[in-house]
Amino acid sequence: MRSVTFGLVCAGILAQMASAQTWKLPVVVKTLPNGLKVAVSEDHSAPTFGVCVSYGIGFRLEPEGRTGFAHLFEHMMFEGTPDAPKGTLDNVIEGGGGNNNGDTRYDFTEYIETAPISALDPILWIEADRMKTLDFSPANLENQRKVVEEEVRVNVLNQPYALFFAIDLPGKAFNTYPNSHNFYGDFKDLDAAKIGDVETFYKQYYSPNNAVLAITGDVKADEVFASVEKYFAGIPARPKPPAPKLDEAPQTAERRAVETDKLAKVPAIAIGYRMPARGTRDAVVGAVTGELLHNGQASRLYQALVKEKQTAISVDGGVNWPLGNPFEYNGPTLMTSFIVAPPNATENAVLGAYDNAVADLAEHGPSAAELERIRAKMRSDWYDQLEYPIYRASLISHAVLFDGNAEMVDRVPAEIGTVTADDVRNFAKKYLVKTNRTIIWRAPEARATANGEGK
Repeated sequence: MRSVTFGLVCAGILAQMASAQTWKLPVVVKTLPNGLKVAVSEDHSAPTFGVCVSYGIGFRLEPEGRTGFAHLFEHMMFEGTPDAPKGTLDNVIEGGGGNNNGDTRYDFTEYIETAPISALDPILWIEADRMKTLDFSPANLENQRKVVEEEVRVNVLNQPYALFFAIDLPGKAFNTYPNSHNFYGDFKDLDAAKIGDVETFYKQYYSPNNAVLAITGDVKADEVFASVEKYFAGIPARPKPPAPKLDEAPQTAERRAVETDKLAKVPAIAIGYRMPARGTRDAVVGAVTGELLHNGQASRLYQALVKEKQTAISVDGGVNWPLGNPFEYNGPTLMTSFIVAPPNATENAVLGAYDNAVADLAEHGPSAAELERIRAKMRSDWYDQLEYPIYRASLISHAVLFDGNAEMVDRVPAEIGTVTADDVRNFAKKYLVKTNRTIIWRAPEARATANGEGK
C-alpha cells in the first residue's frame, strides 16, 4: 500500500460546520451512460481539490484461489499504460504540486489525489487513462508480485504478533471464504498468478460500471461534469462477476484458539465480536460502544486493564478495526480488541479483567459525561475528514459506492448524536456476549514451550 504525506489542507470548513444540525454536505451525483457514478462537492475556501476513484473490489470480494489479488492489483494500477508509461502518473500529479495514494479495504479499492486546482484536468485524464487499460506485461506483474510479497514479509511475517488480530481472528470468527481468508494473500496464490489472470481481473472489476469518481474542492459542478464526460464517457461498461455471498450463519458458541509467536516478547490476546449489519441502528450504537471501549487512554478498557488492574500494557481496537472506520464496511465485520499483556500474564487473568469491564458497561452503561465526550470526539473526527478535500472525496466515493448516494456522509454525525446510555447498555447485553465472540491467545514461543501453551 503506497504511503505519502498529504499537505494540502482546505481551511474554514469547520467554521461552516459549527452548527452541525443545519450544515449539509453540498454534493451532486450523476451517472454516465457507461455506469460510472460521479459525485461533485464544491468548497471554495481554498484553491485545491481532492479526487477519489473507488472500485467495487476489495479483500472479501476477490475470487477463490486469488487471495491477495485485490491488493496486488492496487500495485499494478501504478505500473503505467500504453499511453502513459510507468512514472507518468506520479509526474503528472506531483508535477502539479499534488500527492496521490492507493489502498485496499474489505469492500473497495480506492485511488486518491490532491493538488492545486490547476492540476485537476490532467489528473482526470490520467485516471481515465488507467481505467481504459494498463500495461499488462509479465515484467510488471513479476515486479509488483515481489513488492507485495516483500510487504507481507516486512509487515506481517517479520513482525511480532504478525497482524494476528487482523488476519487470523476473522479467519476463525467467520465461516465463509469471502470473510475469513487471508487478505494479504497466500504466496502460493500470488506466485501462481499469470498475466492473463491479471487482465481478466482488471476487465471484471476495473470497469466504469463498478466505480465511483468523487471530486471535491474549489470546482464548479457543471464544469467538472463536462470534463468527466470528455475523459470517461468513451470507456465501455463491462460485465461484472456475480457478487459473492457474504451471509454468515449465526454464531452459537464461543470460539477459542492459542497461537505461538517466535518474535513476540510478551503475550497478547485478540477478541472479536460479530457486529450488526451496516446501516442499522444497532450498527451505529456498536460504533459508539466500540469507541467507548477502545478510544484512547480515557477509554473503558485502557482505564480498567492498563491503569487499574495492570493486566495489560496496551489496548487497541474498535468496530471494523484496524482496516477502516466503524461506518465504512459492506459485509460482516467485528468489534476487535487487541490487548498486549505483561510478561507473566495468563489468558484467564487478562480475559477476566476484560470481561469485568465489558460487564460493567452492560450493567451500568456510560456516564452522561463519558458518552458526550466520545460522541463529540467521533463527530469531530468525522468532520475533520471533511475539512480535507482528498478525504471528503474518499468518504463521498465510498458512500455512493455502497448506497448509490452520499447521504451517509451527512447521516453519520447526526446518528452518533442520538445514541443514549441505554442504547449502549442494551447493545453490550445483546452483542458483547461469549457466544458471539472469538478469542486468540498469542504467547511467545519460548514461554509457550515451557508452559505447554500453543500449537
